[in-house]
Amino acid sequence: MIFDEVHHLAAPGYRTIAEQFASPFRLGLTATIEREDELHKDFPKLVGGIVFQAHSSELARNKHLASYEIERRQVDMLPEELQEYNKHFGRYQICLKKIGLKMQYAGAFRRLIMMSGRSRAAREAVLSRNKAMDIALNSRSKLEELKKILANNQGLKTIIFTQHNKLVYDISDRFLIPFITHKSSKQERQDALKEGRYNAIVTSKVLDEGVDVPDAELGIIVSGTGSSREFIQRLGRLLRPKPDSNRKAKLIEIISSDTREMGTSAKRKRALNNLDRNKVELTSEK
Repeated sequence: MIFDEVHHLAAPGYRTIAEQFASPFRLGLTATIEREDELHKDFPKLVGGIVFQAHSSELARNKHLASYEIERRQVDMLPEELQEYNKHFGRYQICLKKIGLKMQYAGAFRRLIMMSGRSRAAREAVLSRNKAMDIALNSRSKLEELKKILANNQGLKTIIFTQHNKLVYDISDRFLIPFITHKSSKQERQDALKEGRYNAIVTSKVLDEGVDVPDAELGIIVSGTGSSREFIQRLGRLLRPKPDSNRKAKLIEIISSDTREMGTSAKRKRALNNLDRNKVELTSEK
């Protein structure tokens, strides 16, 4: 049995596949073995131990992957946006103090979500945090920076990534760029991704993994989570080898300064420390 994108297998909804099948030979493939919930520690009993790893630098050197560079651009939110952000984030911090929850501990946010079902202060904390992050992730200043990036990179096949579909549609309308969301039909996706069809497309999460974008050279993250898996998978959309081996793929992050998004970006940056473990195979023989 071969499991592609094996990092999904440890999830409660999928792990029964490995537990119930009697297959004596198992192989798992993934570029992002580690999970935020630590369930990757169950892979030895579900599939087997790691038997092969190919480093990203090695794959690029042998022309299996394109080399790449990452750039981070910080933008200042508009004054009215910053005022609203500070109001909601301040309320979030006050609510955390009321319930005595410190978010620097592992699993604290999950605990906050669980508490929100029975605690008014916890629920208000979640809502205030979400409002603050929505303002930071969707700042109008980001769209102005995106405009500059697109103007300076005309002709490059570009993928724009966002956290929510609302921003996907806003970018599509403003810049006349085709979009791909979970609502896009198979035919629409194939048409948008056809090599040479469009110079730029905008999407939320549906292109994060399992999709080949043949000629993509530039990725722009307008908003996203702190998930290392999401970040590496988005970078992976750009790493198909280029006809010109000296040409680098480029990923640009646009970040709202002086907000929690700075921490989100830092968390993604730490994922790069593990990116050399780019291709992992797990296998077992019973």
